[in-house]
Amino acid sequence: MYEKLRSINVKPMVEHKDGLSYLSWAYAWDTFASNIPDATYEIIKHENGLPVFESAAGAMVYTKVTANGVTHEMWLPVMDHRNRAMKSEPYTYKTSKGEQTVQAYTMMDVNKAVMRCLVKNLAMFGLGIAIYAGEDLPDDDDPVIDRIKSAQTEEELTEVFKGAVKEFMSNNAMMIKLAAAKDARKKELK
Repeated sequence: MYEKLRSINVKPMVEHKDGLSYLSWAYAWDTFASNIPDATYEIIKHENGLPVFESAAGAMVYTKVTANGVTHEMWLPVMDHRNRAMKSEPYTYKTSKGEQTVQAYTMMDVNKAVMRCLVKNLAMFGLGIAIYAGEDLPDDDDPVIDRIKSAQTEEELTEVFKGAVKEFMSNNAMMIKLAAAKDARKKELK
């Protein structure tokens, strides 16, 4: 089952946002259930009936997927758009740019986290696991890498690189590719 699901090419369905790659829950579940008809999933609920568990560290959601008699449980924090853990009350943290605030989560934030958790859970069975392994990152012929490689001056290289860093800041593997491309082009320009 794992090898079968792992071999499914999800690249055409991968979406990108804020430098991260993700697979929509609808596509992931449809593909999974089409290939494993006995598959079921469960959203784990707190004793209060809500699908969210709170702690001082933040809110967390959990799912369980069962397929062919195998069950995997997965968890995921409820996160804001900067991937900061959200809590039931707003909180602040310090950065080099000053104090930042993370807003309290809403039920929409919880809903998004549950569905992302489900997709992460499906990856434990092989479907889309390459996304989590960083294998779905742009290739070296990515347009951003191409712009770095074609910079005509060190000033242009610096500007292109700065823009790429803003786009891919939370994507460590892409940041490594960007830095390598920048360093190689800088040597060529000297």
